[in-house]
Amino acid sequence: MIKKSYKAILFDMDGTLIPMDMKSFTEGYFVDLYRFAQVEELSLQEFIDVIWKSTYAMMKNDGSMTNRDAFWKSFAELTGFGEQKVVEIDKRCLKFYGTDFKNAKRFCQDNPLAKEAVSLARSKADKVILATNAIFPRAGQITRMEWVDLSESDFDYVTDYETGRYCKPNPKYFVDILEKHGLKPEECLMIGNDEKEDMWCASQVGIDCFLVTDSLIACEDKPWSGLRGSFEELIKVLENLEHV
Repeated sequence: MIKKSYKAILFDMDGTLIPMDMKSFTEGYFVDLYRFAQVEELSLQEFIDVIWKSTYAMMKNDGSMTNRDAFWKSFAELTGFGEQKVVEIDKRCLKFYGTDFKNAKRFCQDNPLAKEAVSLARSKADKVILATNAIFPRAGQITRMEWVDLSESDFDYVTDYETGRYCKPNPKYFVDILEKHGLKPEECLMIGNDEKEDMWCASQVGIDCFLVTDSLIACEDKPWSGLRGSFEELIKVLENLEHV
């Protein structure tokens, strides 16, 4: 049950603040990334396979390194590229997320209510956190915010792969956020669209959750039986919260 007030309200981004089909989004922008990264030694499909496997390496990160280091360590091992080559590709990819990645908006839908939801959360809670999975560089997080008229200044904290050491659905992802901000689980509300990565993961550490169903990602193994609704219904929930 949603409480009357929370010290912190957390938002997922992809599929929550930004309506999208994740499969179409990733398949679409990977083509753009491949062209920008200029990795001629790999075919497009080989490049995509390496990206997915290295992303999985981040998902399995045990906290012993940053997600960025976990990604590029895996990338180097899978491709056999030397350190200098990997550093060059890393630099090009980082530039991509601040420039041409903007074009990936074409794989998403608009959400005119995203700004309102975050503003409402700001009026109700002490902290508003963008708890988007820490698999993108900060530049990529900022670019995606802009697609729904948001910016870094709208949030007190944004997770990214440069500083993150865990990924959803590892519950330690949320434990890390709580510890960094001195928050107790019962003081927080997580809003997301993924039954496993958002609802199950956050609820495992005691955080209340609301499932946004517009771009729902269901999970047979981790079905969510708690509160859910459309983004419009989420707005009503936020409106009814009291300030902490």
